[in-house]
Amino acid sequence: MAVKRQISMVLDLNKCIGCQTCTSACKLMWTNRNGREYMYWNNVETMPGPGYPRDYQKMGGGFDEEGALKLSRQPTLEDYGIPWEYNYDDALMAGTDPWLRPNVKPTWGPNWNEDEGEGEYPNSYYFYLPRLCNHCANPACLAACSRNAIYKRQEDGIVLVDQERCRGYRYCVNACPYKKVYFNEEISKSEKCIFCYPRIEKGLATACARQCVGRIRWIGYRDDEEGPIHTLVEKYKVALPLHPEWGTQPNVFYVPPSSPSKFGPNGEELDEPRVPLKYLESLFGSGVKDALETVRRERQAKREGRESELMDTLIGFKHAEMFKLS
Repeated sequence: MAVKRQISMVLDLNKCIGCQTCTSACKLMWTNRNGREYMYWNNVETMPGPGYPRDYQKMGGGFDEEGALKLSRQPTLEDYGIPWEYNYDDALMAGTDPWLRPNVKPTWGPNWNEDEGEGEYPNSYYFYLPRLCNHCANPACLAACSRNAIYKRQEDGIVLVDQERCRGYRYCVNACPYKKVYFNEEISKSEKCIFCYPRIEKGLATACARQCVGRIRWIGYRDDEEGPIHTLVEKYKVALPLHPEWGTQPNVFYVPPSSPSKFGPNGEELDEPRVPLKYLESLFGSGVKDALETVRRERQAKREGRESELMDTLIGFKHAEMFKLS
């Protein structure tokens, strides 16, 4: 879908510490009320893991090789995790209960499996994967909407839902393979990440990126050859889309995580990464090996005191320079 410009984001998974500051920033700004209590437009998942909503990668959606929409199922509230309250009155106000605890017995919720991962000690592994709407170049949600309620803004390619046109059919929820479109039961309309467009219009970064303490996020336009997005995605090709095989052409990209080597039975270091290459390729496609090698090579150059444009970009010396919004 042609737009005048396309805004994009890159996230370096080597720097994400799973602190959920981005999640809290988004939640407090956009989704903490009015039927959005269960929504996390931005969330940080532990991988390998079922993700959020639970097992979304197995639900379907997106496009097949011929460009047709694929079948999918809609997540249930149980897949998202039904929000619960804590016994604030008893524990904090009345003092009759010494412990702050849920007032129900929860069975699932966002980050339920945080820091679990896979593998056995000493070769267990996990990494954090922040996710938000990809503001795709070929959005399945838009293709599925029979009301023409979903559109891409011409000036920046942000995908939005026209609340006046939306009738709550939820075809968009099914079609999005990342399950980043949500249905608001209170107003019977679909809602999703808006890439903080009121902030973007003022030259400010999204809330999730601006509040990121690890400085893992860059924002800019795909056509800006002097900007960080072009450097990471096009020039060095170290930033890759999540599940490119789903056919939506995401505009959120990830620098895949490197990892230490595995240990053998006698404690010897093996020539094999702890995070399996095949698993990373199942997430980010066939470019993972080259991306990891490029980062390794440029990291070594920096250690040796040589110049490295890539590493200077990835380090993010000045936070404000990570956001090029003009």
